[in-house]
Amino acid sequence: MKRKQREIEDPYLDDLKIEFNQYSSELKKLRQKLLKSSSSSEQSKIIKKMDSISTKMENNQKQSTKVTKSRLKDMKKMDKKRI
Repeated sequence: MKRKQREIEDPYLDDLKIEFNQYSSELKKLRQKLLKSSSSSEQSKIIKKMDSISTKMENNQKQSTKVTKSRLKDMKKMDKKRI
């Protein structure tokens, strides 16, 4: 039996998701640019940008995980108070 997960509706989490999607889109564009580029200096710049974006994405995911855990903890406290 599968258990349906509750979606957490939170504006901050929504912002983090949007931000993550923007990073992802930007990485795709940079990847295409990298594949088309023949200059090694340009490729190096693109790779540095990609690395920077991927670091931002990692931080975004860490923050999202922290916030989600915190929200779930708050929800559990609220559920206990109702009982």
